[in-house]
Amino acid sequence: MAIDPAAGESDHIDRSGHIGSRAAGSVTRSFAEAVVEAERIIRGAPHVTSDQDLAEGLDYLAGSIKASLHMVGAYQHEHPYFASSTGPYAKLGLDNPDTLYFHAYLRDDAEYVVTGRRGTTADLSFQIMNGDYSPTRSPDSLTAFDDRDVDIAEDGTFQLRFGPPDRTPDPGHVPLPPGSAMLIVREVFSDWEDERPGKIRIHRADTLGTSPPPVPSDRMARRYEVAGRMLLARLRTFLAFPEWHYLKLPVNTLTEPRPTPGGLATQFSSVGHYDLDDDEVLVITAPAVDRDVAPYQGFQLGSMWYISLDYINHQTSLTADQARVDADGMIRYVVSERDPGLANWIERTGHRRGYLQFRWQRLDRDLTPADGPSAEVMPFDELPRRLPYYDRQRVTGHEWTQRIAARQVAVARRMLG
Repeated sequence: MAIDPAAGESDHIDRSGHIGSRAAGSVTRSFAEAVVEAERIIRGAPHVTSDQDLAEGLDYLAGSIKASLHMVGAYQHEHPYFASSTGPYAKLGLDNPDTLYFHAYLRDDAEYVVTGRRGTTADLSFQIMNGDYSPTRSPDSLTAFDDRDVDIAEDGTFQLRFGPPDRTPDPGHVPLPPGSAMLIVREVFSDWEDERPGKIRIHRADTLGTSPPPVPSDRMARRYEVAGRMLLARLRTFLAFPEWHYLKLPVNTLTEPRPTPGGLATQFSSVGHYDLDDDEVLVITAPAVDRDVAPYQGFQLGSMWYISLDYINHQTSLTADQARVDADGMIRYVVSERDPGLANWIERTGHRRGYLQFRWQRLDRDLTPADGPSAEVMPFDELPRRLPYYDRQRVTGHEWTQRIAARQVAVARRMLG
């Protein structure tokens, strides 16, 4: 998916000044054909069994079209910038509702300077990848670290220099291993209401103060072509990805905490998939891990499109800060379609099937099975009798409305469309 838009054949202009046929109405044809093929992929997905499934797939397609064009435009090795291709309006790869994602493309033989100001979020991390995801492989994580390895000044400012290995590197120098292609920065919120994002920017050390040349029409044509290829790869990849890591697991169970495959060095995850009738609930019990061990602990549901459910207008995810912790130190999540009137209700929003995901980040030790979740399916009507601390979890309709309003305000404050 990370393909150089500058490569490829060019258009031509004849002596009379007429633009060649590729530019005369056909520059966008390859992208338009890719969009048509992408719709075929969406309509042919094996889990599409209802109009809701299809409508969500078409919405996912719209966000993917937007993201593909955005990321092709951001393919700037000489004048890079951070682009956000994943968020509430362009979802990808079981995106974390608690995370702001930033991507910048790199060359392993150049030097890049990242400057910023640390916000108050639970985690800020950096990861260098040697490519992008494809339908047949995941890219390798070449370097991953969080801001505990960054020299941050008293006013929150910091600077990192990513470049070829130096014989005498300064403290802010991060070597770029051979094959480095992308820098991903994640800013992770645990307390949506009170934590604030920081600031971050990137430039190439030897091009700051210069201007990129104008983009000719042949390169614009190439961008459309590459955006189409990225779009198809994006859809095919993340329809295949869950088969590798989720769907071969027993249904309505979760794995023990484990290092996230291809993920951050200080992140563990627990995954699974669910399949529930409307009169069933899945009660998931997990310890509220000590904040000194994991400042961030989050749980979410995902749709069969392998993207987050609507986390703005529904409680489809909870961090440890948002969840109500029982007297025994456990968080009990109640995944159900029907409203149980409980603080830790995780709304299925009409999704009979879907994905389950825990993340723990900024860890200072490896997690053990005792830190992880357990799951039990039970009839909805048995919750009052079988759910520990049931009465402590009760919320009124007004309290629930306030919880949803807080989510809507928090997301609007930290994310723009």
